[in-house]
Amino acid sequence: MFETMMNLDFEPFLISFKLAFYTTLILFIIAVPLSWYLSQTKSKMKPALEALTALPIVLPPTVIGFYILFTLSANSPIGAFFEQTFGIKLVFNFTSLVIASCFYSLPFMVQPLQAAIENMPKSFIEASYICGKNSFQTIIHVILPNIKPAVITAVVTTFAHTIGEFGVVLMVGGSIPGETKVASIAIYEFVEMLDYESAHIYSLLMISISFLVLFCVYYFNFKHKVKYD
Repeated sequence: MFETMMNLDFEPFLISFKLAFYTTLILFIIAVPLSWYLSQTKSKMKPALEALTALPIVLPPTVIGFYILFTLSANSPIGAFFEQTFGIKLVFNFTSLVIASCFYSLPFMVQPLQAAIENMPKSFIEASYICGKNSFQTIIHVILPNIKPAVITAVVTTFAHTIGEFGVVLMVGGSIPGETKVASIAIYEFVEMLDYESAHIYSLLMISISFLVLFCVYYFNFKHKVKYD
């Protein structure tokens, strides 16, 4: 097994980490104001927005992947516009993986942040407004510093969830070596080729990475709780 491990191509892991990094960064920028809005709004549309945000949790990845592929392909107005105007193809490349991953991992970033903001004492937010801070300043200087465990949980679980994606990224990105072939797809192809030894190595690495990531989240939250109890 050691010899097999030395001869394996670990580029799919690098692509997986790259994809997880960009997805997590983009989603954090999107999810912070979205979580703030969902936690503060009294609109009748709130349940509908929350349902749309959480939809990727219950939908099969192939359904999400199909509609993203359909929307971004050259046969759709959006895909045709980008290809004809900018010469950019939005499917079967790394860009398509990032777009698809942002949709698929959105609830893993939004829900922990929204729950933490809703559980914050209202007096913190009111005091910020009394001091003349606007919503943006309140989020940056009051909200985020006071929900650090939730921020860490949201960021790390989003990163880990993106690393483990399979169905969505396969639908919109295929399996192009060096560009869209992520670790989960590599494992699937090893199994198809009956190369179970390589599949074992990749799978064990994925299990180790996932466990380490989750352990760090739970350990951080445990230390934070002990510190403030």
